[in-house]
Amino acid sequence: MIWIWLAVAVVLLVPIVICIRYQSWPGVMPVVKGLLGVAPIFWTVGFIEVLTYTPMLGTGGTFLGFVTGNVTSLKVPCALNAMESMHVNSNSEEGDVVATIAIATSAIVTTIIISLGVLLFSYMEPVLNSEMLKPAFDNILPALFGGLGVVYISKNWKISIAPLVFMVVLFILVPTLSGSVGVLVPVGALIAIGVARILYKKGVL
Repeated sequence: MIWIWLAVAVVLLVPIVICIRYQSWPGVMPVVKGLLGVAPIFWTVGFIEVLTYTPMLGTGGTFLGFVTGNVTSLKVPCALNAMESMHVNSNSEEGDVVATIAIATSAIVTTIIISLGVLLFSYMEPVLNSEMLKPAFDNILPALFGGLGVVYISKNWKISIAPLVFMVVLFILVPTLSGSVGVLVPVGALIAIGVARILYKKGVL
């Protein structure tokens, strides 16, 4: 709890220190108007992600993952892949330790790469913005979850049918939802959990 509240304080101090340094305060109403546009979605996604990812990441992994960010697209795949490689369950003490180490390593590597990227950005910008690499950057998240999906779907293919069909139909009917991955990944996980419970009760699993 101490580290959680320290993390909250550090996150909140960033904009406060900037405002103090430049003597520029946005005022109450602009902040409220800005929050009304993003807070309902952010809070909803945050609530769903905590319920979905905490059992996967454990206590240490959850803390590190949500403090360092990029949970869906980076931290969760790293933790799941590490636990799969070590042959440990996510709801065990060993899984908690492995997930925490994997997420900590991911955060350190990400920080190093971002630091190098910032230093070399002027030289790398033409390459990163090239049309040739654009399709690759547009499909990073599907590639990450696709690689993990092959492993887990092959083990529990009966559970995967319902969320897979749901997502395929949803994206066909509403293609614009392709940018709402932060919401739809937890939704797919909840569907899979519900289907798994039903199949288990019926003795199919």
